[in-house]
Amino acid sequence: MLPRAPIVGIPCDRKQLGDHAFHMVGEKYIDAVRDGADAVPLLIPVLDPPLDPQDILAIVDGLLFTGSPSNVAPRLYGGAPPRRGTALDEARDATAIPLMRAAEAAGVPMLCICRGFQELNVAFGGTLHQHLHEVEGFTDHRAGDLKDSVEEQYGPVHDVRVAPGGLLSELLPRPEAGGFRVNSLHGQGIARLAKRLRVEAEAPDGAIEAVSMDEASAFLLGVQWHPEWKHGENEVSRAIFAAFGQALHARADGRAAAPRRPPAA
Repeated sequence: MLPRAPIVGIPCDRKQLGDHAFHMVGEKYIDAVRDGADAVPLLIPVLDPPLDPQDILAIVDGLLFTGSPSNVAPRLYGGAPPRRGTALDEARDATAIPLMRAAEAAGVPMLCICRGFQELNVAFGGTLHQHLHEVEGFTDHRAGDLKDSVEEQYGPVHDVRVAPGGLLSELLPRPEAGGFRVNSLHGQGIARLAKRLRVEAEAPDGAIEAVSMDEASAFLLGVQWHPEWKHGENEVSRAIFAAFGQALHARADGRAAAPRRPPAA
């Protein structure tokens, strides 16, 4: 069979608009999958009850878990009840977290960004700081004034130190630099790292900014910043999406070449 374009599933956010629920994904993520990873983006609705992870994995060659204005429900990691006015999306939680576990077990490539990075940690047993800027020793990692332009909000604001010998280090165009600058638009952060994850990068204040999994059977990278934003203009973002794309194409090609089982008699 001829090679085909890989398909990347992107779990949606569930938004209530007026009287109706909508399932939505920011266009910047969709563009980054298509143009940065050379793949076909497929939006996954977060229904109640959720779609079966195995049904999703039968279709996709990889998964992208996006950022979102909502937070992971604290009850999922034993956290304190959220403050009034905190945006949650438990429909997304119910789809994304079991899907992450099933995808890792099945060797499906994953790239997890911002909320997705936090979901990854929770999915494998870690916890979160709900208000990172209120924790002693950490600086404020939230976006700037909402009056700022989107260009200012997504501009690089701090360095990250990259751990040597890890997945992210291997992807860097200039690994000898030891790090690079990133944007920062998150209020939550990793508190206790999940046992199966390893730190790939940290902010100057020690906040964990990137993780991977040593024994993962496929590409798996989580980042706290937003590499999807103008990904084509940033050499590190290009490298991340290119590596994700290589893993997607390898999986798609392997599935296309796999012999099909004959129909049951």
